[in-house]
Amino acid sequence: MRSSRLITAIAVACVLGTTACGAEVQEAPKNASGESVTVTNCGAPLTVDGVPERVVTNDTGITEMMLALGLADRLVGYTSYPGKERDIATSPWRADFERVPPLGDAFTREVVQAAAPDFVFAGWNYGFKESTGLTPDWVRSIGAVPYQLTEACRQPGTKRRGVMEPLDALYTDLTNLGEIFGVRDEADELISRYRDQVAAAADGAPAGQEPARVFLFDSATPEPFTSGRTAAPSQIIREAGGTNIFDDLNDSWTTTSWEAAAQRDPQAIVIVDYGAGPENSVQAKIDHLRAQPLMAGTTAVRENNIIALPYAALVESPRNPQAVVTVADFLRSKGY
Repeated sequence: MRSSRLITAIAVACVLGTTACGAEVQEAPKNASGESVTVTNCGAPLTVDGVPERVVTNDTGITEMMLALGLADRLVGYTSYPGKERDIATSPWRADFERVPPLGDAFTREVVQAAAPDFVFAGWNYGFKESTGLTPDWVRSIGAVPYQLTEACRQPGTKRRGVMEPLDALYTDLTNLGEIFGVRDEADELISRYRDQVAAAADGAPAGQEPARVFLFDSATPEPFTSGRTAAPSQIIREAGGTNIFDDLNDSWTTTSWEAAAQRDPQAIVIVDYGAGPENSVQAKIDHLRAQPLMAGTTAVRENNIIALPYAALVESPRNPQAVVTVADFLRSKGY
């Protein structure tokens, strides 16, 4: 979602065992005869020869996609951000995280290369950056396949991100991973369940009234960092029966202004909970909103219509459908 912090990387490379917590874990099925699979990734064909066996991921939401598909045994490590412990503690795949080696808080060339991957799953501003030199082209140069997070695909000719509806991006990535790793049936089952979950939440929205105006508050540096139309929160809010006040911005995670946020008078606010440092705590962000002169007068702040969700629930991840349910329940509780 955001630029990576400059933190000393710890490179770890190891192969996981096949059992955890007393449960027997079966090896993920392979493509027939290890044949090549071609999928479309960020608008271009991506061919993978055989089933990847040494996967490195960046970010908790991306890692959870692999875990949701039962592919923990393919992961040789993941990187994330300071505070990821909050994500892991709330993760439905917490036990799987305990089996996968953490590679530190910095997604760097050194960390990736030390893990000797054959497949690297990240996204633009979710690890891939020209400024660090860790790009899909560099991943290819070390003999690995780069897979790009669909939510973070760049719009042609620009650095704006997002080329489809955010939940469609999730379903696309699950389908592609299912093809690549030979678990397409599992992917299809997940997608069907997620679609039903989202539809049920959307059906609960009250009829005959305007959707609640919702502001996604990530951070302030010093202007607010928020979600445009192509980031996951915008569709999460919409399916929950609200409307993202910055849905008109044709970008994913982006910076706007306090003036613009206040003028749109949000009736509810969703805070991104990073769990990293006192300035990133939920209470610190609530205090910031109350102290911000323009925001203090908005309906959401006056009436304390504020909810926080973990970071991994609000970036593209298999937690998105449950996030729709959580936000929908919150809006209903506030009369929206």
